[in-house]
Amino acid sequence: MKPLNGIVVLDFSQYLAGPSCSLRLADLGARVIKIERPGSGDNCRRTILKNMMVGDDSLLFHTINRNKESFCANMKDPEDLAFLKKLIKKADVMIENFRPGVMKRNGLDYESVKEINPGIVYGTITGYGTEGPWAKKPGQDLLVQSMSGLTWLNGNAGNPPMPFALSVVDSYTGVHLAEGILAALFRRNRTGQGGRIEVSLMESALDMQFEVITSYLNDGGRLPVRASYNNAHAYLAAPYGIYQTKDGYIALSQGSLKDLASYLEIPELAGYKEEEAFSRRDEIKELIGNRLVQETTQHWLSVLEKEDYWCSDVYTWEKMLDSGGFQALNFLQTLKAGDGREIVTSRCPIRIDGEAYYSDRPGPGLGADTEKITQEIEEVVK
Repeated sequence: MKPLNGIVVLDFSQYLAGPSCSLRLADLGARVIKIERPGSGDNCRRTILKNMMVGDDSLLFHTINRNKESFCANMKDPEDLAFLKKLIKKADVMIENFRPGVMKRNGLDYESVKEINPGIVYGTITGYGTEGPWAKKPGQDLLVQSMSGLTWLNGNAGNPPMPFALSVVDSYTGVHLAEGILAALFRRNRTGQGGRIEVSLMESALDMQFEVITSYLNDGGRLPVRASYNNAHAYLAAPYGIYQTKDGYIALSQGSLKDLASYLEIPELAGYKEEEAFSRRDEIKELIGNRLVQETTQHWLSVLEKEDYWCSDVYTWEKMLDSGGFQALNFLQTLKAGDGREIVTSRCPIRIDGEAYYSDRPGPGLGADTEKITQEIEEVVK
């Protein structure tokens, strides 16, 4: 039995942040019902990565909406709205990520929903919160990465700001919403009290940077300086970074410069004091880089791992997936799509009591469960 068995989640959200939260709840056993617009549904159904489609929907949609049900309803239609309120009476959790004010205009904001179901846990995702000059700006991952300062930390000094090559803010926000919902469900179990959980893409992007923002705030307002050579962390000293080798790359974490000078046979490196590892970061890293490129990655790994110096290979996905370490995780699962195709994707990353959770259900067809759910509610009313 999964820990959230019996919990019913109504997911009004679309794209990535909200659905990534309900995905995790579904992985943990909750019944997740996507509420979608008739005819079009979640816009993620048409958000295509590399033109990869499975049937009528994007591969991305199946990736983020596996193991859910789909119920079509138009919130502006009085009959549909009345039925949604019946569903809300039976739900434990409701999630939405519309722009501020949209749910209130439809009579489905938290205050209205609480009147229908006082014990409901109501989760809301916005781009930048509900107040202030940014409240109505589009909450999109790249825009939030850029406005939060996150992109400014990446890349070498002198290069333009560099975004992460994935929707990192959406995913992180979904994790935060899931944390809040689980906390509220725990409180409800003790007190019977529901509640509203609010997260925003901007606050999640800022929280992701709590370490470096705290350093900035307590360093007299001096901005972090990206390394000009192999930048990896704006506040960490040499040798921290990724370096080219004769046949690939190697990552070096934190460690003694004196020890590294001995292991890599760089006598000049031994002349630097440890307290200079940040102030003279670029010249130290360049010195290390000029040595590492002379031998293969495996050569340096054998030298450094023997001394327990923190380092690693830098894998491509192909090499990572083929590694024994990855295979030991049993991290992949296969979804059985309705058109006979199989979709290989990742599983829930959480193990409980030693058990990893798998499912072979892909994302639902648009409205695939509308009739079934309608009959369930009508039976309850009878």
